[in-house]
Amino acid sequence: MSSAISSVGSSQPRAMPSAPSRVVDSPQPGPHHDLSRRVARAFARPLQKPLAEHTRVAFARADAWLAAQNRPLIVDAGCGVGLSTRRLAAAYPGHAVIGVDRSADRLGREIGAVPDNALLVQGDLVDFWRLAFRAGWSPERHYLLYPNPYPKAAQLKKRWHGHPVLPWMLALGGRLELRTNWRLYAEEFALAVGQATGRTPTLGPYSPPEAADSEPLTPFEAKYARSGQPLWQLTVNLERQWHLFT
Repeated sequence: MSSAISSVGSSQPRAMPSAPSRVVDSPQPGPHHDLSRRVARAFARPLQKPLAEHTRVAFARADAWLAAQNRPLIVDAGCGVGLSTRRLAAAYPGHAVIGVDRSADRLGREIGAVPDNALLVQGDLVDFWRLAFRAGWSPERHYLLYPNPYPKAAQLKKRWHGHPVLPWMLALGGRLELRTNWRLYAEEFALAVGQATGRTPTLGPYSPPEAADSEPLTPFEAKYARSGQPLWQLTVNLERQWHLFT
């Protein structure tokens, strides 16, 4: 499969069928005791992991596509099957929407054609965010929709707010929006953003739209809503940090 996927399937996106969802089960009672140290370390010691060649190639194609679009950018990070990318592109027709996921299988699901103002990219976000920063990307909106919670306490470093790539993600700027079905994930994310930027994110319950002409952005969002799980939304407006790693 190509690293950048422009269209698949029929003309109308449809939600993916899904099994009943389970509430996040974690032995961790509150924000992780090591979160502050990990955030500080991520900024003190910028990530030096080598960039994977397949993500370099995919990013180069995405960068060329974005330049040709000449529109404000929306990034859909960890887009899964790309339903959210399609729906964001429909909701913001004047924007260029780029969805990124590491799984070729998920991106290749036949759930509808990709709009002309959207692009699906197979790549590792840890590398993609760093490449995007170095290329001068400055998204107007940046979505993190239902990331893997990694609920065990020992997995903090796998959560985006505990990962060394956090400074690069935040440095891109724009309106960053996180949605999750685990409140503790959102609370930790808010603490990390506050420590890193001095800004206080808005955090509260989230209810998917119920109007006939509106649909949940992702299959997970639809599944969680059907299961009656409470959802949480965090938003924060960030400035683009042009010189942070240059």
